[in-house]
Amino acid sequence: MLSFDTLKEQVADGTVDTVLVCLVDMQGRLMGKRFHAGHFVAGAWEETHCCNYLLATDLQMATPDGYESTSWERGYGDYVMKPDLATLRPVPWLEGTVMVLCDVLDHHTHKEVPHSPRAILKKQVQRLQAMGYEPMTATELEFFLFEKSFDEIRKSGYRDLEPISGVNEDYNIMQTSREEHVMRPIRNHLWDAGLPIENSKGEAETGQEELNIKYANALSTAEYHTIAKHAIKEIAHQEGHAVTFLPKWSHDKVGSSSHVHQSLWKDGAPAFYDENDALGMSPLMKNYMAGLLKYAPDYTAFMAPYINSYKRFMKGTFAPTRIIWSVDNRTAGYRLCGVGSKAIRVECRIPGSDMNPYLAMAAMLAAGIAGIEEGLELQEPTKGDVYQGNTGMIPGTLRDAAATLKGSEMLRAALGDDVVDHYTRAAEVEVEDFDRVVTDYEIARGFEQV
Repeated sequence: MLSFDTLKEQVADGTVDTVLVCLVDMQGRLMGKRFHAGHFVAGAWEETHCCNYLLATDLQMATPDGYESTSWERGYGDYVMKPDLATLRPVPWLEGTVMVLCDVLDHHTHKEVPHSPRAILKKQVQRLQAMGYEPMTATELEFFLFEKSFDEIRKSGYRDLEPISGVNEDYNIMQTSREEHVMRPIRNHLWDAGLPIENSKGEAETGQEELNIKYANALSTAEYHTIAKHAIKEIAHQEGHAVTFLPKWSHDKVGSSSHVHQSLWKDGAPAFYDENDALGMSPLMKNYMAGLLKYAPDYTAFMAPYINSYKRFMKGTFAPTRIIWSVDNRTAGYRLCGVGSKAIRVECRIPGSDMNPYLAMAAMLAAGIAGIEEGLELQEPTKGDVYQGNTGMIPGTLRDAAATLKGSEMLRAALGDDVVDHYTRAAEVEVEDFDRVVTDYEIARGFEQV
């Protein structure tokens, strides 16, 4: 990490000339401005401005209607970007560059914009801190690496996509050695940027990679995830390759997930651990997990925010389909890890690689808090083939997930009506956009046969 005083010294001696001043948008991307470092340290470190449409767009940066916070009628005014100097860090893959993340404030009141992803997660963290707990989390980033560059693939119309390898490279050292010209700088640059990188590995498909980052408090984890995802794209581009975090880029390929590990700590010790329990689970952990399960349909839209997200939920693919928990079973929606040890935690395996970590973790924390406050009892773990049975199902489409989100009393109480309405509208926009498009599948299937 980088102190502001050190940054001023580096600007003075010419080591740094550019500051990336960034906010996290609804899609979990970094948006912002490139400041001349001299101007930043002279005064822009206090605040800058951005158009408020940045928190009311779709994936393509269009400005759909239906948002209460901003619209053509309201004129698309400004938000304040308030740099959080505690997030200053070097960006080693870009020469002479550092980065800082911002809180997003209302221009008139200087209060945090409630539907800003960073504000949403901070609110749930503060709720837990008021209860005496610190949420500790970790995310796993899965993605596909391709032979060609982003530009080449875009110009081809995203056709004839070829992953960088032709074999399932799960834990395969020989194959991943061939990809070290991309993965090695990813690990090293992110480490030098202050992210506690643990490892990378091949995943269970051709050209699929996974990056693992050490657990941390929830806000830091969301920050690590967002910066790592951004860096992976930029570093791959520098090496002439494209990557995708689309959960299901081909119907005959395994999807990409982003599992989220969670535990609560109290006074520096794991509050989920109970040495007297058969599995090592404290009553607090059981309440928390029961909340995760009860409210899973309510927050699925935050774990799977796009049409494509739901193509990943297929039987026999290690992607979950049912709302159950199991002991160390990689096909369950919720997996108990670290059984019988102080490392005990719950891994939610539902989120895809397209999730916004701030939103997904905030919703999970809210569900866990509800489980604690309601004193919910945790059902017995599921054994055997968890794709079978009569348990509750994860919503099967974004349309269903959006409707469930809209009607969630728990999330309205925890996040606020404005936040739920805002992100319900975001999901509706994705559905509406998809519904109006004629797909290649429809043409190929019905052009001659209908």
